[in-house]
Amino acid sequence: MKNSKFLRKKIRLIPVLMGSALMILSLACVRSSKGLPDANVTPVDSLATPETKALLLNMKKLSFHHVMFGQEDALAYGVGWKADTFRTDIHDVSGSFPAIYGWDISFLGRAYNIDSVDFGRIKGWMQMVYDRGGVNTASMHMPNPVTGTNAWDTTRAVYALLPGGPKHDFFKAELDKVAEFFLSLKGSDGKPVPVIFRPWHEHTGGWFWWGAQSCTKDEYIALWKFTVTYLRDVKGVHNLLYAYSPDRFGTMQNYLERFPGTGYIDILGFDDYGDFQEMKDADNGVKQIHIVVQLADSLKKVPALTETGLLGLKNPNWFTQVLLDPLKKDPVAERIAYILVWRNVDGPRACAPYPGNPSIPDFIKFRNDKLTYFLEDLPEMYKIRK
Repeated sequence: MKNSKFLRKKIRLIPVLMGSALMILSLACVRSSKGLPDANVTPVDSLATPETKALLLNMKKLSFHHVMFGQEDALAYGVGWKADTFRTDIHDVSGSFPAIYGWDISFLGRAYNIDSVDFGRIKGWMQMVYDRGGVNTASMHMPNPVTGTNAWDTTRAVYALLPGGPKHDFFKAELDKVAEFFLSLKGSDGKPVPVIFRPWHEHTGGWFWWGAQSCTKDEYIALWKFTVTYLRDVKGVHNLLYAYSPDRFGTMQNYLERFPGTGYIDILGFDDYGDFQEMKDADNGVKQIHIVVQLADSLKKVPALTETGLLGLKNPNWFTQVLLDPLKKDPVAERIAYILVWRNVDGPRACAPYPGNPSIPDFIKFRNDKLTYFLEDLPEMYKIRK
């Protein structure tokens, strides 16, 4: 179980550049009467559906004692199979389903997404995840709008999408497709399916056209703000929680360098593959998780490790030795709300065990640990619990 007995931190004033203004964040963790951080989190969308509000609140409460585990494209395919009704490699080896399900909505308007997964199937699986009480999260690798190539073409493009830019109308048309997709998601109860939306991720790296080497800080912040306000305020999409996720960052100042503001973010996440490859680097990854959890406590947000994994699971004890054990040594870091590993394209690129994989015994230990939560462990995530 998670240990809530962590040291109270004194107020530290950290200068953070936000656009051209100098903003001072007070990082005093607000405590409840029981000594835990304040769990009273609310979405940045004041018109968020009741289920979306409940999901955010329940993730925060759950994070005090457990970490939800998830995988990208878990239902879409695995090693040696694809497009079953409700199957995952994780369930095949452990008897448990992931709690979190990642999807990518790039190429909306076409039949298949960037990973060649049928959008009709994605929609159906997301609805089934909701019906079963799991959690959906969606990323987006939009092709470069200036060159029309792909997300990894780092030709400058963000400036062109902003109001007054030559591709602004094109951008709004693309966001219209995003809005239509999310608005079309309905559970068997007829209610909109809540989704954690994670656009423009890993922006501190240099491999995407929205990355730090391809746009200014102000351009990135404007891109983020327009995305949220257009979907929320113009298109009336009220079943989204917005996740901010730079790549590994090192310091809190680096993490916040392109932060668009508390009014545009629900989930404070980050992607970190490099620090979770070997045991010798895991402590550095956990230090960054610690920073994100602290910041989430201060800003009343939900913290997450939004992407990680070891391709091919070359270390058969990766789940306990590199991920779980280092995390459990830090009573602040272990309050991360969820961890999502990447896809099982095939054996050499699998980030979760599959039948016959040597990591299965270690993964069973990871699954049975009191810290980790899978689908079968979740309480009702879409209702406010007392």
